[in-house]
Amino acid sequence: MRDMTGWTIEALHDDHAQALRESAVLYDSRTDHQRLRVFENGLFGRVLTLDDVVQVTERDNFIYHEMLTHVPILAHGAARRVLIVGGGDGGMAREVLRHASVEHVTMVEIDAGVVEFCKQYLPAISAGAFDDPRLELVIDDGAAFMRRDGPGHDVIIVDSTDPIGPGEVLFTDTFYGHAKRRLNAGGILVTQSGVPFVQGAELAGTMRAFTALFADATCYLATVPTYAGGPMAFGWGTDGDAREASLDVLATRLAKAGIETGYYTPEVHRAAFALPGYVKRLIA
Repeated sequence: MRDMTGWTIEALHDDHAQALRESAVLYDSRTDHQRLRVFENGLFGRVLTLDDVVQVTERDNFIYHEMLTHVPILAHGAARRVLIVGGGDGGMAREVLRHASVEHVTMVEIDAGVVEFCKQYLPAISAGAFDDPRLELVIDDGAAFMRRDGPGHDVIIVDSTDPIGPGEVLFTDTFYGHAKRRLNAGGILVTQSGVPFVQGAELAGTMRAFTALFADATCYLATVPTYAGGPMAFGWGTDGDAREASLDVLATRLAKAGIETGYYTPEVHRAAFALPGYVKRLIA
């Protein structure tokens, strides 16, 4: 058997694991909520893990962050207020704030240690987002925050960890119901919904809740290399018709925003909602 010394083994699933070589370990410690590690990998650059599960890498984070931000914001067309739940590495805020039309971003992160840690060890992920005056950082439990009354939002992005540990409560029907209450008219809720091929129950549960809450409930897909097991799903819920935005409309909005992307294009946006049969059956 191969010697795996010097490798991080992510064993999130019972029958499948992935391994990443550690060329250097930069940090390894525990916060009040979870174990944080950062190591260097020859392919993915710096890698952040929480409780030994990969959260973000320097190399491929742009795919995940672009698809959870630009899809709802450009589909909406007039998003001014955006709420991010989670996202302590700052990548989601980075992409949202690239839209000059967004006037205010609230980011709710349960673990202040993650934010400070990522500023120090993964500054390229946030790329200065934490210094943008439009960003309001709230250190709080996302579920508790959502239960309280507050201003409405045009787009809500749930950038959660997997449904274990502190992130588990962000996958409940009750949480999604509170999130809908915090949406403005025509608002869009999007969520990280796992890799359906290996986490089918996660997506099915989200879609059950979304179908009960929204007139338009579905998911869309993107392939993120370090989220192993196939394409990743993002839950989509709205009572408006934003998903019908045409290719020409999306292209015009992207050009007006003046954003250069590495993965997102209007064509990818439209195609991401074309679901393979096994995913359609999961969300039916």
